[in-house]
Amino acid sequence: MRLKNKIVLVTGSTTGIGKAIALRCAAEGASVIIHGLEQDLGEQVLEEIGSDKATLHIEDLSAEGSSQRLVDVAVNRFGRLDALVNNAAMVVSGNIHTTDINFFRHVLEVNTLVPFMLIKAALPHLQQSRGCVLNIGSVNAYCGEPNLFPYSVSKGALMTMTRNLGDTLHRENGVRVNQINPGWVLTETEVSRKRSHGLADDWYKDIPRMYAPAGRILMPEEIAAAAIYWLADESGPISGQVVDLEQHPFIGRNPPKDTSTIPTK
Repeated sequence: MRLKNKIVLVTGSTTGIGKAIALRCAAEGASVIIHGLEQDLGEQVLEEIGSDKATLHIEDLSAEGSSQRLVDVAVNRFGRLDALVNNAAMVVSGNIHTTDINFFRHVLEVNTLVPFMLIKAALPHLQQSRGCVLNIGSVNAYCGEPNLFPYSVSKGALMTMTRNLGDTLHRENGVRVNQINPGWVLTETEVSRKRSHGLADDWYKDIPRMYAPAGRILMPEEIAAAAIYWLADESGPISGQVVDLEQHPFIGRNPPKDTSTIPTK
């Protein structure tokens, strides 16, 4: 077990990638703090892991004081904190024409500032355990699609924060900070987004090879498998690193000759 006896806090872990990470952490021997907005879905994850190895906290992380409350839940329940996974995020559409300043601010708050506040709240405990932070970003951080403008900017800022704190906190506090950037993943949110675009629920079964050389897109469990390395001691002193988890080079690909094969996003 690669995370035996570790205490791991995973935000946004009632669904999608966060849920997969929480389940994999528990399978690797960790006790897990489950967090999200959906009480019923959170209780399902809690039941799957077991109340002896997990606890559930439901709260909107944009609420004032929520970061400290969530860290306190972890420490009060398990006595310490070894790892923080900043996974919770707003995956929302918007371009320069449809994005107003208040919406933009809210996306930045949830996707970038909340991880910052959680790191600050968790730092005293992570320093004590010589623990780590794993930020969950996106390959969209490098530029993003036109209709993922605010989301992409927020993930680009998160990536810079990871590199900055990965150096600073490692030297000053002994806390490693790294990030993984998932590519196209089949989460509940992605299914819902595509449904809102008018696609059938089985759209993912026929993806052009330009976008999915493997013939399919990634699964949350595959992202979770990669996350374990960064949460485990086996990643050693590595810090301030950002790793893309996509099945093709995201930058510099040749465009498709037939633009009619481009999927609606």
